[in-house]
Amino acid sequence: MFQMNDDFFKDLGLEEMPQSQRKPFFDHIYSELESRVGERLSQGMSEELLEEFARIVEKDVETIDNFINKHAPNYTEEPMFQRLVQVTGVSPDDPRLKGEYAATKWLAVNRPDYRDVVNAVMAELKKEIVANRQAILSGIVAQQQDDAAAAASDDDDADDAAQPAAA
Repeated sequence: MFQMNDDFFKDLGLEEMPQSQRKPFFDHIYSELESRVGERLSQGMSEELLEEFARIVEKDVETIDNFINKHAPNYTEEPMFQRLVQVTGVSPDDPRLKGEYAATKWLAVNRPDYRDVVNAVMAELKKEIVANRQAILSGIVAQQQDDAAAAASDDDDADDAAQPAAA
C-alpha cells in the first residue's frame, strides 16, 4: 500500500501542501482509492459473491465461519493469518481478526489480482493528482484565505459586541 509521509507528497508534487491539510487530503485519496478499487474488483462478479463479501466485511459471523471452513479450515496456521496477528498485536482468538483474515482470504480466492488492481488504480489516481497539482494547491490556499477572512470577521464581530453602546 502507500503511506502518508513526506515522500508521498513529494512524489505527487504536493510537498508545498501545509501539514494541516495533509491528513484530510490523504484521507480523501484513501477513500477514493477504496471506492475505485471496489468498483473495479466488482466488475464481472456475481451478485452472490458480492453479497458474500459484503457480509464478511460487515462481520457476519455465520458467513465468516462458512467461508473459512470451506477455504481455510486451518486458518490459524496460515502465514497470512500469522502476519495479521503480528501486525495488529491482537490475540489470535479475537473475532475481529478472524473477520479481517476472512476478507483478505476472500480477495485472494475470488480476486487473486487484487494487488495488481490496487496498484493500477493507485497509479491512475497519482497521475490525476499530478495533472491537477496546481489546482489542488490553489484550492488549499484559497480555502486558507477564506478561513482567515472568516476568523478575522468573527474577531471584528466580537470586538463590536464588546464596545459599549453610544449614548
